[in-house]
Amino acid sequence: MKSILMSALICFLLIPLHAQQSGKKSFAFRGKVESVDSTAKRITVTNQPIEGWMGVMTMGYRVDKDEVFNQVKAGDQITATVYEGDTTLYNVQVVPKENTSGGQAAAGKGGLRLEDLEQMALANNPTVAQVQANLQAAAGLARQAGLYPNPTVGYYGDEIRGGYIGGGKQGAFASQTIVLGGKLRAARRVAQLEANEVETGAQIQRLRILNNVRATFYEALAAQRLVEVRQNLVKLATDATQTSHQLGNVGQADRPDILQAEVEQQQAMVGLRVAQQSLQASWRVLAAVVGKPGLAMTSLEGDLEGIPDLNYEEWIGTALRESPEVKLAQQAVERAEASLVQEKKVPIPDLQVTGILAQNYEPLETTRRPTGLMGGAQVGVQLPIFNRNQGNIAAAKAQIESAKQELARVKLQLERDLATIFRDYETARVTVQQYKSEMLPRAEQAYKLYQTNYQRMAGAYPQVLISQRTLFQLEADYVQALAGAWQSSLLIRGFGLANGLMPPGGVSMTSTRGAGSSSAPIQ
Repeated sequence: MKSILMSALICFLLIPLHAQQSGKKSFAFRGKVESVDSTAKRITVTNQPIEGWMGVMTMGYRVDKDEVFNQVKAGDQITATVYEGDTTLYNVQVVPKENTSGGQAAAGKGGLRLEDLEQMALANNPTVAQVQANLQAAAGLARQAGLYPNPTVGYYGDEIRGGYIGGGKQGAFASQTIVLGGKLRAARRVAQLEANEVETGAQIQRLRILNNVRATFYEALAAQRLVEVRQNLVKLATDATQTSHQLGNVGQADRPDILQAEVEQQQAMVGLRVAQQSLQASWRVLAAVVGKPGLAMTSLEGDLEGIPDLNYEEWIGTALRESPEVKLAQQAVERAEASLVQEKKVPIPDLQVTGILAQNYEPLETTRRPTGLMGGAQVGVQLPIFNRNQGNIAAAKAQIESAKQELARVKLQLERDLATIFRDYETARVTVQQYKSEMLPRAEQAYKLYQTNYQRMAGAYPQVLISQRTLFQLEADYVQALAGAWQSSLLIRGFGLANGLMPPGGVSMTSTRGAGSSSAPIQ
């Protein structure tokens, strides 16, 4: 009977009372396969937003079945099931492709589109892999924070030499810390909130990448348009030179007019070469941003004049509501509050339980035979008399106040930055409208009139040159204004985030050694 009781006691000690596995939350997953690596047993997928878990992200996943690697390929749309804190895809299914060959063929006839470059950047930018590693690290830390402390087992001996009666006890013991006060739950909560912050940081990095691609795309698109303007100027300057030579051959143009036309032609050719070099430089920047420095230069397909119409009041509200930087600051407040709850639980004593099972060799007085197998138990708590975690509690309260002020600072900074960006956007937009509707039509009409009058010997050639310079300078300024308007509008819609090659925010390697005892606060 004693043996049965002691066995039950040991089993009781070895099984943590509160280590219950809670079911993980599941999510429906849908995305596009970017690559399949059957050797590393991973597929890289760009997922659609998963409400309550993560935004759009390109990252590597494991799968629950190896046959998936023979069923999917790059470019496939898939559905699957994912679980919170897990980077494995379950029940992967390939979505049947619709008949979109006509639309794809039409898209292929043009140049390289912004959407193509965005996909390149998300597939090749090294910070995407860094973000993925940070997410995996955060998931690991969140898992570690909820683990129960390990039991301790060992040898037990008492009066080993036996003294004058030749007795003594030898056996084994098992000791377990029973975590009380919800400390493990509080630790898991803090770790999960930290993982949420890492996920928001991943969304910030993705926005940086996409905004960077979009900004450099429209910069290169403007440079491409400027080359076209310069090419037209060279053509017109060449035609003017030929006209001047023809008029000179019949005695209707002076030698200075011919020389001036030739000079204008040379200046136009120099301007074209400069514009081409600028386009090449813009392309190199764009290729680096998308992660393909050796990408061959090709034409870009986009609507440079399709500037979005943005309203200041609407976008201020949108930014304060949806900016991932504001969201990150709000999450920091939430985590600081959870940390205070955790620190307040630390002084709650944990239960230290030890069970002993030993062979007692002390002889019985009646039979003079060894007493035999005996058991014992110890139960104790650590009294929080001197250390009640006062310092950590005070620090956690201060961190809450600091996080709240940081949230207010981020919002104010966002409003300040958007005010400046909107000033530039509205200035560029007004300039674009004025150039397009008023200045360029008048300059083009004046140039044509002066050119016609000169050809009819009714006007002086310097007037033609002046009108020509004015027209093409206005066209160049118009293209620059378009580029400026795009840069500002992209910053507004991207919440001011830029530079997709800056390092992403890392994961905080907070200690998650478990709630072993009240004397060692859970960090």
